[in-house]
Amino acid sequence: MTGAIIGDIVGSRYEFHNHRSKDFSLFTFSCFFTDDTVMTLAVAKALNKYKSVTDYEKFKKTLVKSMHKLGDMYPECGYGGRFYHWLKDKINEPYNSFGNGSAMRVSPVGWYASSLEEAENLARATAEVTHNHPEGIKGAVSVAGAIYLARHGASMEEIRKYVSGFYNIDFTLDEIRPTYRFNETCQGSVPQAFEAFFESVSFEDAIRNAVSIGGDSDTIAAITGSVAEAFYGVDVSLWEKAEFFLDEELLEIYYEFNSKRR
Repeated sequence: MTGAIIGDIVGSRYEFHNHRSKDFSLFTFSCFFTDDTVMTLAVAKALNKYKSVTDYEKFKKTLVKSMHKLGDMYPECGYGGRFYHWLKDKINEPYNSFGNGSAMRVSPVGWYASSLEEAENLARATAEVTHNHPEGIKGAVSVAGAIYLARHGASMEEIRKYVSGFYNIDFTLDEIRPTYRFNETCQGSVPQAFEAFFESVSFEDAIRNAVSIGGDSDTIAAITGSVAEAFYGVDVSLWEKAEFFLDEELLEIYYEFNSKRR
């Protein structure tokens, strides 16, 4: 979750002004948190209410309430049009989305789960409340599973093999960097986020990789960062810089989740 928040904040200023290079300052005063951070923390907030999730339908209702509450508190964070409508009108039913929102908010699941199966089942539940299209579910499940494997010592190749069960990643960042464009679908951005991780040598390098290809920079960096955190860890100095951008409400959710995570 820490990595997702850092990726979101670092990538925020490049979402609509892409920077196709790894050479840039990670944090400036033009950075900010977006809907990626808010909804990631909404998932964490829902998980904070459970020692273990045994009733997935009950959990999904808790999550919907959490998302609606934080959405009310942070209404101008760059939500997609359909999701904003879902928040604003307090809709409780999913709308068959395959947007990358399911993948960018799922990282707390990878830290909460006590098995790969639980990570996948919980990820599916977090997606299904809005993004119940098969591609929306696949995005969330693959990211949560990769996070779970990474934090339990899986090698890069083992994680790549796992991800290949979801996506055929047949490109390099250098190959797509000149032509890749904004794509907010899971199928058009989650594979790119994974490749940014696969080509990395450190957490910071992974974030720089993610931003460097352009596109939906904050979300791609959030997804990449969520997996990279579990694999490499995060230097405390990077979190201290990211923390500066969050308010008391969001930090309270963050620290409660981290105090309980397994």
